[in-house]
Amino acid sequence: MMSESERRRTVGAFLRARRAAMSPEQAGIFPMPGRRRTPGLRREEAAQLCGISTTWYTWLEQGRDVACSGAVLARLAEALLLSPAERTYLFELARRNDPRPPGAAPSGAVPPGLLCMPGLVAAPTYLLDALWTVRAANDGARHLFAGWIGGDEPNLLRYVFLDPQARFFLDDWPDRARRILAEFRADTARRPNDAAMRALVDRLCGESADFARVWNSHAVLSREGGRRRFTHPRDGLLQYEQVTLIPAAHPDYKLVTLVPVAA
Repeated sequence: MMSESERRRTVGAFLRARRAAMSPEQAGIFPMPGRRRTPGLRREEAAQLCGISTTWYTWLEQGRDVACSGAVLARLAEALLLSPAERTYLFELARRNDPRPPGAAPSGAVPPGLLCMPGLVAAPTYLLDALWTVRAANDGARHLFAGWIGGDEPNLLRYVFLDPQARFFLDDWPDRARRILAEFRADTARRPNDAAMRALVDRLCGESADFARVWNSHAVLSREGGRRRFTHPRDGLLQYEQVTLIPAAHPDYKLVTLVPVAA
């Protein structure tokens, strides 16, 4: 396991390497003609781009024990033009929450490539956004989840905890509801400052005593696949194997497919 001092030195080495690999022109800096002794950006240039002092930035590269907030790291990531993978690496290495994670789902805008994915799958498939609202679904999913996806507000949490039919439709509702909310809580760690996510939780805590009880238990689970059983109002008992895929470039979205299995 990496020690605290090793972690700080690794953060510093990473920032130093990215600064050296970036030209002044990429940063919008056009130096005077003549030979530059420093490859890439100078420390003072990087510090200026981030709105911090040169001394503080130097200490950060040197691996000194200095406090660095998520907001400052975000400015560093933007100033050094870090790729999504590099940005994620920096925040994980520094053990800070990214205020704007790579691939964060903007409200209303869904990447077109993701919108078409459910329609390319034969089995019931739907796309969830960061708030666990359905943004796209194929005909199989719309038939299976007509009471949820066909509603005015197709949010999975609101359906599970506020729609009385969910308790009949979902096999072993108490356990499924608990697991679904524990999986959602795990997602909230990626977006600690998301006002829409906070508003959804506050609203559901006020509307559902069951939601508030489970939420306040602080249960956390990773989203796993597995057997799912539903009692459909027209088709009776149905059984599926659930598979959830996370798009690499858009990790706030989930593509969920239910593969039919024999009951």
